[in-house]
Amino acid sequence: MDREMYHAMAAHQTRHWWYRARRAILTDAIARLPLPRPARVLEAGCGPGGNLGMLARFGAVSAFDFDAEAVEMAAGKGAAMLAQGALPDAIPFEGPFDLIAALDVVEHLDQDVASVAALRDKLSPEGRLVVTVPAYQFLWSEHDRRNHHKRRYTQAGLRRVLEQAGVAIERMTYFNSHLFPLIAGVRLARARSGSRTMATTACPPVR
Repeated sequence: MDREMYHAMAAHQTRHWWYRARRAILTDAIARLPLPRPARVLEAGCGPGGNLGMLARFGAVSAFDFDAEAVEMAAGKGAAMLAQGALPDAIPFEGPFDLIAALDVVEHLDQDVASVAALRDKLSPEGRLVVTVPAYQFLWSEHDRRNHHKRRYTQAGLRRVLEQAGVAIERMTYFNSHLFPLIAGVRLARARSGSRTMATTACPPVR
């Protein structure tokens, strides 16, 4: 991810309505999971740490990111044990974890199946994996390029990745669905005109 994107993310993660709404959706989804209280939680690809406070509601959090500056930003949140690491072969924490979150991470990875499998291996026998990714390749934009995304996913595409990684899927759904027609219309119009966009699109979470 471009360094300026990390700084922009860090600046907006606390107050911007999209991040706040996304955390509310994730909080509600995670609260419904049969987790021990407190749970042992891992966030893979934590970026500058905008989700750490939310995840800390459910237990003790460990988190890692491949970017050293992002880890430093996240450490300033004081909500988790932080380390530099990478998927699939350099996860810096030992399991098992009751909850692992990979929130808008898998789309950045060359080896999406191997990376999900590596996270699966860190789960406890009753552990849960929560994954969110950006939806629909036809919504690809400059935002994806600047964030160094490799791809976007449909439900079917993400299901194939999870199943190949040996993950048993309990629930899969799109969220931000109410905004989808507007976002899709704007992105397609701008694509036709050659203009660029930084709009954020709907993402399907899986657990």
